[in-house]
Amino acid sequence: MTQLTEQPTYDDVVLLTVPADGAYLGVLRTATAGLAARLQFALDEIEDLRIAVDEACAMLLSTTTESAELQCRFAVTEDALTVEVSAPMVAGTRLPAETSFAWKVLTALTTSATATAADGRATISLLTRRGFGA
Repeated sequence: MTQLTEQPTYDDVVLLTVPADGAYLGVLRTATAGLAARLQFALDEIEDLRIAVDEACAMLLSTTTESAELQCRFAVTEDALTVEVSAPMVAGTRLPAETSFAWKVLTALTTSATATAADGRATISLLTRRGFGA
């Protein structure tokens, strides 16, 4: 008998690219809120996720140049929203340590938060399930 490992099925995937400039983070926060509202997240959950996305972007902005672009991928499932934000890293820079205040914020406001850095690019992934903070 063959067992199949069930992978999450994404209902929608939204890709946004904005300049790596704090002035454009409002676009990503608004998209985050809109998609979370579509999933019928509670108002507190929506605000927590907006703050987490903002914090993740701020972490990436500290590792890249203003001429770079932030890429944001939103994956929507029936009860969760995954947000992956990535940007090219300037040689010699690093994301804050997982023991930093910024990471404590991310892990407190989401179901899970992870970061990877490969091939000169940093990615922060945030997963939030509806009802996580309840």
